[in-house]
Amino acid sequence: MFVAKELRKKSIAEYLLYMWQIEDTIRAYGCSLTRIRKEYIDQFQYTNEQKEEEEDWFGDLVRMMNQEGCREGGHLQINKVLMQDLTELHAQLLQSSKFPFYSAEYYRVLPFIVELRGKTKRTADKMARTNDERLKTVAAQLGKSEIETCFDLLYGVMMLRLQKKEITPETTRALNEITTFIGMLSDYYIKDKTEGLDFGEE
Repeated sequence: MFVAKELRKKSIAEYLLYMWQIEDTIRAYGCSLTRIRKEYIDQFQYTNEQKEEEEDWFGDLVRMMNQEGCREGGHLQINKVLMQDLTELHAQLLQSSKFPFYSAEYYRVLPFIVELRGKTKRTADKMARTNDERLKTVAAQLGKSEIETCFDLLYGVMMLRLQKKEITPETTRALNEITTFIGMLSDYYIKDKTEGLDFGEE
């Protein structure tokens, strides 16, 4: 909760990636608040009061995950809404002539997005031919926005790094461009929420 609050103020992209990681952390502990408290929260140097606050926050998230059917996978509605907000802001930035640097960065990352989606499509096609039971999960990736595809790459690489796995030069190149692009979108999101952006609309 304390990390989430700070991230939300400075970088909405880092906040969303952190919240995805929190969803996975909750799943890793079997959506058990008792286990989260004993095995996760208690390892931090928090005061007892902070631990109680953190436990309440996790408790709310566990309840939402149960209610929303996210115990096994998927994202909480609060995170989906934020992704939708970012996707809508992305469209507004592209449609406006006032953000040429953003548009230029988007067209720089577009080939990587197309490639990522192409890989997903090829995987889905292969799974369909073999009647793989995971097809539904992979096919769902195809309906995601371009922004969510970018976040999927960022999160996937973050998980690979945590597992100390190797990242290919091609992935690193895509990661660098997509990080810059999502960083710009994140900055515009914060600016739009704090000051408001002028899209040049009458």
